[in-house]
Amino acid sequence: MSKHSFFRRKSIKHILADVESNAKNEHQLKKTLTLRDLTALGIAAIIGAGIFSTIGNASASGGPAVIFLFIFIAFACSFSAMCYAEFASSIPISGSAYTYAYASFGEVVAWIIGWALIVEYAIGNIVVAISWSDYFTGLLSGLHMHIPEFLTMDFLSAKRGFEEVQQLLASGQTFEALTFNQQEAFLAWQHAPIIAGMKLVFDLPALGIVLAISALIYRGVNETKKVGNIFVGLKLIVIVLVIVVGAFYINPDNWTPFSPNGMKGVLRGVSSVFFAYIGFDALATTAEECKDPKKDLPKSMIASLVLCSVLYILIALTLTGMVSYKELAVGDPLAFVFEKLHVNWMHGIVAVSAVIAMASVLLVFQMGQPRIWMSMSRDGLLPKKFSAIHPKYKTPWFSTIITAILVAVPALFMNLKEVTDLSSIGTLFAFVVVNAGVIRMESHKNEFHVGFRVPYFNGKFIIPVLFTLSMIAIYVARAEAFLDFFTLHDIANKFPTFAFLILCVAMSVMTFRNNYSLIPVMGLLSNFYLMTELGVSNWIGFTVWLLFGLCIYFLYGYKHSKLANGDAIK
Repeated sequence: MSKHSFFRRKSIKHILADVESNAKNEHQLKKTLTLRDLTALGIAAIIGAGIFSTIGNASASGGPAVIFLFIFIAFACSFSAMCYAEFASSIPISGSAYTYAYASFGEVVAWIIGWALIVEYAIGNIVVAISWSDYFTGLLSGLHMHIPEFLTMDFLSAKRGFEEVQQLLASGQTFEALTFNQQEAFLAWQHAPIIAGMKLVFDLPALGIVLAISALIYRGVNETKKVGNIFVGLKLIVIVLVIVVGAFYINPDNWTPFSPNGMKGVLRGVSSVFFAYIGFDALATTAEECKDPKKDLPKSMIASLVLCSVLYILIALTLTGMVSYKELAVGDPLAFVFEKLHVNWMHGIVAVSAVIAMASVLLVFQMGQPRIWMSMSRDGLLPKKFSAIHPKYKTPWFSTIITAILVAVPALFMNLKEVTDLSSIGTLFAFVVVNAGVIRMESHKNEFHVGFRVPYFNGKFIIPVLFTLSMIAIYVARAEAFLDFFTLHDIANKFPTFAFLILCVAMSVMTFRNNYSLIPVMGLLSNFYLMTELGVSNWIGFTVWLLFGLCIYFLYGYKHSKLANGDAIK
């Protein structure tokens, strides 16, 4: 392939040669992570906001049947985890899906994935930092320690909340009748000092946790893993305690009706739940710091995913059994159910563990993003400074600092919770490409070393039959809605589903003709389906982000790429 092609591909042989080269110069990272450490990091990333926060709203929408959402997402993620594991076993280098796309589809696709991962980690980290701040300030309030409201909230939330409360007060509502969040926003804006004509409102705890975690990651992966292992041990103990203690307060009547809002209600929580599941993706970024990445990365990805899926299902059954699903639309469901049932000692334990759990999630994702940038920089797609390794601590120090700044500053002043879906759609897109990459690399098996393989099951007949039966089942169950879908009514909102149907037809035909492996095809389709559940507005936002990234690629990355000289092009 021409060195001027946008799809110039970096061969696995060349990638592995880069690994050996980096091990002999200043780019070498410290190899310290074992299977136990990697599994702990995976658990640290997956068990966090999902169990301590978003599981509440998901349960309120889906009822006890929300467990099927966890099963479905675990099912979809398991396909991707196996595909990640195959690539990680073949290409043990930092870079995750970015590097895998470089090997399978070429440079421009690799850039797109790298750019998608940036939004995944950056927005995800901001949301987690803000959520951690909420839990932390709530914990301090329970201990009768008060931080001024204008130092615990972002600027936009305070401003909007103040304006909303003013309208409510003008309509005759009393201040005491307002929600806690409304009162807090009003007081934050009202008491905030004014500097240069601007209200000084910012989230100080969010800044503090980002800087503390980033400093730990800057200091070294050995220190990071020790803290991570401690965090994981503590929150696993608490989660098991919640399940065991909660079991004594379960009322089986609360599980009826089991699926009050049908599958539509179950799937309503897909973005928030999936957001909690993406942690195993970050494990791939630590490949160069693993003692035995070819064996340990695949095992840790699968182990962390399986263990966390079981815990999510058990927690969901416990919560919906303790109280009615209708009452779970709260930000702290685990603490809420024990408070409602007057089990106050558990309420305090959950509050402390939530702070620890959220910090551990931030730790893993803050660790992952600098390594993505480092890999892109090594390939020439970003300035060389991004791949600089600290001579003493053996960490990508510059990328770590930039990551800290890009997460801490928005967390101070902006409320980005409404764009959580952008992080999920970016991750799902990366999963789709990784699954497609395994299918693609079947034609390059001679490049792979002997390592983990996705089990091969011929999908020649299974995929076309599953698609056909699914269409028939949908038509039989909802014939009118099925036919209405293919009209021009509300075409914009139907676009993601149309794209999914086209992909299903294409993959059915291609699998029948080429005998594609069942697992990566199922992974590709299931993750793309989850993308359709995020809504057209997220597709538009994600597309705008990718187009902005492509502008940077054509202005800088394309010209500075190491493959521009024709090195190891396939």
